Amino acid sequence: MTKLASHPYYKVLREVRKLEQENVEYEREIELYEDRVETKYRSFPIETVMDMSYREMPGDEGILYLHTTRGVYSYMVKEAPAQFLKAYRELDERLRENEMR
Repeated sequence: MTKLASHPYYKVLREVRKLEQENVEYEREIELYEDRVETKYRSFPIETVMDMSYREMPGDEGILYLHTTRGVYSYMVKEAPAQFLKAYRELDERLRENEMR
């Protein structure tokens, strides 16, 4: 399937190195396809995705929420995911129109 949109998110993990604990930031991508949403370790069939939302946090960061039938998953982002959310809404609208036919 063709990738419709993607947006960077990041994950901060605490790693113990020698005798120190260090926070390490990893940049990843959340990708929207016609049939699924994918992150580094998860794949969500599009029929299980109920909605997506974004909440701006103090500073330049925010949280992208992926609402699914299996729960809500949150992804820290450094930029507002406006294009990603727009692509999802357009896909959702097309899928709903096809269901009505």
